[in-house]
Amino acid sequence: MQTTSRYSSLAVILHWIVAAGILVNVALAWSFNFISDDNIRFAIDTHKSLGISVLGFVLLRIFWRLYRQPPAFPYPQPPLERFLANATHLFLYSLMLLLPISGWLHDSAWKAASDHPMHLFGLFEWPRIGAIMQLEPVQKEHWHEVLGLIHTSLSYALYGLLLLHVAAALKHHFSVSQPVRGRGMLPG
Repeated sequence: MQTTSRYSSLAVILHWIVAAGILVNVALAWSFNFISDDNIRFAIDTHKSLGISVLGFVLLRIFWRLYRQPPAFPYPQPPLERFLANATHLFLYSLMLLLPISGWLHDSAWKAASDHPMHLFGLFEWPRIGAIMQLEPVQKEHWHEVLGLIHTSLSYALYGLLLLHVAAALKHHFSVSQPVRGRGMLPG
């Protein structure tokens, strides 16, 4: 395990790829009610493809973070602040994993899933979760509703944590007494 005084280039690239994927997916999800019936399938398929891609990039981030620890803060953190920072990151990583997984489960429970294969950006077919696909129609519909509610609830939790994360990053970036600009996630 390596440590440095700055995030590695790969960590920064993965951070911003995941952030962009999440932001585009949030915008897509919020636009579903405003998209015409002719274009909704494309928007939903793009949302699914981005979600699966984010899952892959988050897994890469986790593996990279295990290999290369993030840089230490350049000043001593109060214990409560350190605890909150660690807890927020743990919850963020958890949600970045659980959201796409819950969406994948939700999609696998869709009653028309077997008639509409899921393609990752139209390039190749992405498998659905077989145990969910094999449920009886009534059970499948029940799980589709439950998993949709879970997916939506997790998305609202993510919105709150993202706002907290951005606020903390801005606080530390612009802090005169506790600057962390040299270790941050900004490129360059």
